[in-house]
This record gives sequence, C-alpha cells and structure tokens, in this order.
Amino acid sequence: MGLTKRIIPCIDVDLDEDGTAAVYTGVNFENLEYTGDPVELARKYNESGADEFVFLDITASADGRETMLDVVRGVADECFIPLTVGGGIRTTNDIKETLRAGADKVSITTGALDRPALIDEGAAAFGSQCIVISIDARRRYDEAGEHYVEADGESVWFECTKKGGREGTDIDAVEWAMEAERRGAGELFINSIDRDGTKDGYDVPLMTAVCEAVSTPVIASSGCGGPEDAYEVFTEADADAALAASIFHFGEYTITELKEYLDDRGVPVRL
Repeated sequence: MGLTKRIIPCIDVDLDEDGTAAVYTGVNFENLEYTGDPVELARKYNESGADEFVFLDITASADGRETMLDVVRGVADECFIPLTVGGGIRTTNDIKETLRAGADKVSITTGALDRPALIDEGAAAFGSQCIVISIDARRRYDEAGEHYVEADGESVWFECTKKGGREGTDIDAVEWAMEAERRGAGELFINSIDRDGTKDGYDVPLMTAVCEAVSTPVIASSGCGGPEDAYEVFTEADADAALAASIFHFGEYTITELKEYLDDRGVPVRL
C-alpha cells in the first residue's frame, strides 16, 4: 500500500436562517441536521489526530454565491493541519482569495466542470499541490458511459454531478478524473452521491475504478460507517486517504480509534 494513509474529517457548512455559518449532516445531501459550529469543530479535529481537515461550503455553487471566507479565516486560525476548502470556487481569483484566507488547498467541483481550463490556470498560478478536483459521482446503469465496472452484480458507470449532486452532466467520472490529472490536479476527491451519509461503506467499485485509472492521490469520501469501511477502501481500492464526517461528529468513533484499528491490521497510518 505504500505511503501512510490519511484520515480526514470533513465539515459541510451552510448558512442557517439567521445567515450564520453552521455545520450540517444529512443523507444524500438531504434532510440536513445541525451538527455544530465550524470553528469549534476545526479546533476539535485539529487536536484529535486528524491528518488533514476539509471545509465544504455545500450551497455556494448551487446558490451562485461566493465561499464564506470570513468563516474560513476563523477555521484556519484553529487548524494547524492541512486545510482544504471547497464550494463556490469558479475563478483563479477565487482560488487566490481562498488560499489567502488560510486554506492550503482548494476543492473545485462545478467550476472545473463548467470550465476545465480553470484546472490548468490554477495549477500554473498556485501549483498543482493546491488544486483538488472534487468529483461527485453517482451510479448509472444505461449505455451512455465510457468506463464500466461490475458493482453488486450489475454493470455500471459513474456520472459526474454538479451543484452538490443536484445536476447531472452525462460526463463519465473516470474519464473526468483522467482529464483532471492531465490538466494538473494535484489530488482527486471522490464523493459517492449514492453513499453520502448512509454509513453503508464507501463505494469501493467507484474508488477502485478511479484509483486504477490515475496516479494522482485519491481521497475516498461518502459512506464511512466505521473503521472496517476505511480498511476496505484502503486495502481493496488502494485509496490514499479516507474522509469521514458523521461517525466523528456524533462521537461514534474517534480518529484515534479508527487509526488504531487500521494499524492493528497492517495499514500504515500516522499515530
């Protein structure tokens, strides 16, 4: 498996009815439940052994607004591990301002799908290490795809979605991952729309398909219900990092417990 595997907690941030930033957790991007304050959670995970931290503004793209940079600054002040920020990033100026607010990397989904040259421009201006392309993929069972895999006894391909999974694109996720790598993405953040918030485990066929197609580091996201799911995505898909949210937010497992489980089974992690 090579290099040390990373464990990354993630917060999904939105504005509440009063316009205050808050963390929410849901299933398939719906039925969102208030989870906490983003700055407080950043402080918690910074102290709990996380390898990195991800802040996603989950409605910025859908609402056509900018990322909440004032909140990013507050999070960055409490976060002394690598911080990735995503949501509403459409231009190189957006990238610049997000990095200036304290992010180490930016995660781009809709902005890159709408204008793929943004990847080239961002990598040239700020370095590939700053550019994370986030792919929100969902299973499709028709004949419109390019890369098919066997999943749960059926032949499927994976479609890129945008605006937080609200819109389909007809773009094959594996093909898009390969293009993003060619254009200079330094990391790929693979989210399963079908598994989001379900705790049914990562979509291993999706993660495997992407990991086999690219050499760029892959972060597996969506569906983690416990340490065994992280073990599976590391050993079967060879993902470079596992992202989780609700199991940490609601205290079902600590990051230390998850890492000790992996270490006991021979998965290299930073303890």
